[in-house]
Amino acid sequence: MLRGILSYWIFPIISGVVWLGTLLGLLIYWCTDEHRRHYSSMDSRQTIAYISDVGASTLKPLFIAGCSVTTVFLDLSFGADRWLRHKGRLVPNTTVTEKVLSGITIVFAIIGTCGLILLSIFDTARHPRLHDIFLLLFIAGYVISAIFICWEYQRLGMRYREHRVLRISFWVKLAFVVVEIILAVAFASCSYTAHYNPAAVLEWTIAFIFSFYIFSFWIDLYPAVRTKGTGGYRGNKGMNEHMEHSREEQGIAGSDRTLMGEGYAAAHGHDQRNSYYSGNGYSGSRPGTAPNQQSGLRGMALPNDF
Repeated sequence: MLRGILSYWIFPIISGVVWLGTLLGLLIYWCTDEHRRHYSSMDSRQTIAYISDVGASTLKPLFIAGCSVTTVFLDLSFGADRWLRHKGRLVPNTTVTEKVLSGITIVFAIIGTCGLILLSIFDTARHPRLHDIFLLLFIAGYVISAIFICWEYQRLGMRYREHRVLRISFWVKLAFVVVEIILAVAFASCSYTAHYNPAAVLEWTIAFIFSFYIFSFWIDLYPAVRTKGTGGYRGNKGMNEHMEHSREEQGIAGSDRTLMGEGYAAAHGHDQRNSYYSGNGYSGSRPGTAPNQQSGLRGMALPNDF
């Protein structure tokens, strides 16, 4: 049973849990074991440590490992999303624009990955300038990546309106983009004006919110469990279901919806297929139908529900 449930959705779960564990480990260590120690990398007026201040001390190996595992599995989530849409396990990208947006999303996610791993290696105590550059690379990379994935999901949501999960994921990621940009601007402003304690609080807040962005990819990847071992959305069943939903959205009755089956015919005492032909202006018998089967049925149209 577990084998049938486990799928690509496990990537963002691993990434998010590792990131949360890394942050909590650093914060608890600084508060309890270090007793809110003032590090050499901190300003003399600063009493709240940045994440990078704690990560540059004894727990630097944990910081590097946590950042590396987090970003690798997050990038695997991006790659899995693209692969599953290509294979039809998730609703597919059907336009060049959507595919380009997906590609740009992955590129900037990789840039953000490089930024986070490198800032953990080049810590703020020994390489302050490089650390700040890689911090900017990390934040900018993932925020821009989130903007492009929002754009992609907005287009997918317009095309596949019956899939509510696309709209949910879009709004979750859009909320992340808006909140993180506002907090990032406030963080940069506080750092620039030497308000280091508020800046430190904002940095921890940005980092914790990032974990919820990571978990949001579970929303995107979990539906692939239902298409496991099937033709997915590129198979006959999946595409037929999508076409059916599209017809309902547009108010178009397809030819396959002109037949209601034997139940309706039995209840009304006639062959509704013939009544369709007669009720839509066809004066002759349907090909292959005897004339006596048509008599008395002309002028009978299908109900509006058809």
